[in-house]
Amino acid sequence: MEDKIKYEMEFPIQVSPSLLYQYISTPSGLSEWYADNVNSRGEFYTFIWSGSEERAKLLSKKSPERIKFRWIEDEGEEFYFELRIQVDEITKDVSLMVTDFAEDDEVEEGKMLWENMVSNLKSILGSS
Repeated sequence: MEDKIKYEMEFPIQVSPSLLYQYISTPSGLSEWYADNVNSRGEFYTFIWSGSEERAKLLSKKSPERIKFRWIEDEGEEFYFELRIQVDEITKDVSLMVTDFAEDDEVEEGKMLWENMVSNLKSILGSS
């Protein structure tokens, strides 16, 4: 298996951290912007996109700050994806920080996918 490359992205979002946390940490919130449907049973989440399903294990969750998953297909690997809320101490600006992994030739595609999904999230939240 080819090594994956870690990449991080920052998306400024004009919304309260507690509201944003609901959208990144709950199945109903994630269903609004990340996948067509999301179900959870204990620490396992099922993400559904137009007929295809991917399962992920919840690795950690810290309210109202971050949530981290590992795809079941990456079990035993160090790969994960994390959604973290960062608030600037001085300006109080809120950003959604995304950490993910992709194979070398898929990093740009992965970044574009996140940009599209976070764009959907921003329009749902009414943030510019």
